[in-house]
Amino acid sequence: MDRPAEVAAQVAVVDSGEPDHYRYWVFRDGEYVRYRDVSLRLMTHAFSYGTGCFEGMRAYWNAKDRQLYLLHAVPHFRRLLLSARVLRMSVDYSVDQLVEAAREILRRNRFEQDCFLRPNVFKASEEIGVRLTGLRDSVTIHAVPFGTYIDVDRGLRCVVSTWRRISDESMPARAKIAGSYVNSALAKTEALEGGFDEAIVLGAGGHVSEASAMNLFLIRDGVVFTPPVTDDILEGITRGCVIELLRKELGLTVVERPIDRTELYVCDEVLLCGTAAQVTPVVEIDRRPVGDGEIGKITRRVQAAYFAAVRGDNPGYSHWLIPVY
Repeated sequence: MDRPAEVAAQVAVVDSGEPDHYRYWVFRDGEYVRYRDVSLRLMTHAFSYGTGCFEGMRAYWNAKDRQLYLLHAVPHFRRLLLSARVLRMSVDYSVDQLVEAAREILRRNRFEQDCFLRPNVFKASEEIGVRLTGLRDSVTIHAVPFGTYIDVDRGLRCVVSTWRRISDESMPARAKIAGSYVNSALAKTEALEGGFDEAIVLGAGGHVSEASAMNLFLIRDGVVFTPPVTDDILEGITRGCVIELLRKELGLTVVERPIDRTELYVCDEVLLCGTAAQVTPVVEIDRRPVGDGEIGKITRRVQAAYFAAVRGDNPGYSHWLIPVY
């Protein structure tokens, strides 16, 4: 796979002892610049008030194909623009332009390994005052090499958090808004400090919503259940992938309905999913084993199907992927 000589020259930098990501190319407001050359001032509105939105995206390296595949780029950027709409932000780029910007920074950095991308839209004005209008908006995309966020081969021990999921009446849960992730951070920290791996959060009505930053599925008697989008979940893109795989590859029925807390104690399997977390099994909740306390067979099968799809090894899911090179 050939690379343009000028791209090779762009990444040939002198080792100054700085962190590797300082040298990476990023996209900011229509320009490609080095990470080290991007600065945010202390009075930046998004820094003070959380007035920004973001996406988490993955690109998977396929060594056999010598290709880097960007996963579900179009749905991610569509959701970013919808989140920006909620925050009264103006984005001057189309979904296709943002996809191409993401591909370009991956190419410029010559990544040949799994990567994580972070697009952001945020209020960039240096002003004091809580509002959404009359402020300048900024768009950035950066990427870093990224492997496993959670060990997907080890089942997680979870706890139901004392923190409740933010309600759509207070903060739009279906938008990935920077400030709202304090809710997730509180729940996850409580779980970690209690000796668990992850938190499961209930909504205001007492139904299961999601994990700290992952959607949830449970399996009982061969049927898969997951909370509906009206239970204050993030409408996860990986959630959609898992639903598609469960139905097409495993032939299972997937039902979206409210889930009670105690259903977590009597089901056969629980799995969590998200862009960073991928497909992660749960083996214990509130000190009770899930099923027999081992990673379930259905979870293993959907994991295998997911990784085959995202790495380009199953041509039936090539529509999920956009090649970078």
